[in-house]
Amino acid sequence: MTLLALLRRGLLAGCFAGLLTGAFAFLITEPVMDRAVRLEAARDAADNTGHAGASAADHAAEHAEVFTRPTQHVGLLLAALATGLALGVLFSVVYALLHRNDPGQDSWRRSLLLAGSGFLGVALLPFVRYPANPPGVGDSGTVSLRAAAWIGAILLGVVSVVVAWRLHGWLVSRPVAEPVRQLAVAAVPVLGLVATFLILPDNPDPLPVPADLLWTFRVLSLASMTVMWAGLGAAFGLLGYRAERAVDVRPAAPVHAVPV
Repeated sequence: MTLLALLRRGLLAGCFAGLLTGAFAFLITEPVMDRAVRLEAARDAADNTGHAGASAADHAAEHAEVFTRPTQHVGLLLAALATGLALGVLFSVVYALLHRNDPGQDSWRRSLLLAGSGFLGVALLPFVRYPANPPGVGDSGTVSLRAAAWIGAILLGVVSVVVAWRLHGWLVSRPVAEPVRQLAVAAVPVLGLVATFLILPDNPDPLPVPADLLWTFRVLSLASMTVMWAGLGAAFGLLGYRAERAVDVRPAAPVHAVPV
């Protein structure tokens, strides 16, 4: 199994995961976003009440849409596809490293474990610390702070998952009871999550969004990330399983009798 073959597999799996996530977001998440946009427009209209003449026109121009909602929908699909392809490449590289250290494990099991670990470290742990907010919510002056905090949460999540993997590999070779080993490994991501709350700052911006709409958007955002990682792991694993089956059923070379 070459790295090039794994990269091709990762691109195919990432393309599938990206398209699946884009379809989910377009059909399920975007109606919630449309509602948020309508609420924001109504709030801006209420703020403009009493404004007249040039000041009202200037305020309306300031909040005018740069891209229409249909254009944003297309951008969402393209962004989901690009994200899936990028994750597919990274997934392939990490998979290749794991396969080099332990070539005996089957592709399906390893793919699902790797996808679950990626979801935990890159998506779930950062999400618990910084739940997703609808676009347009937040002060433009704090964008850099919020982006740095989000990246920090991802780094802590990835480090937690890597440490958990290393700890599991170390404990497997030790005379440790299985429940103790599993609890010790599970405690590592929990400690990583606690570290994000202790080290990283809170979100500094108010959230002028109805609570039901805000949490509906957050739940759907987490669901989209779940679809992405589940689709990536399942597609990569199935492609690997198919490749392994093709090798198993390949006819052996004929053995010619050697005259004596």
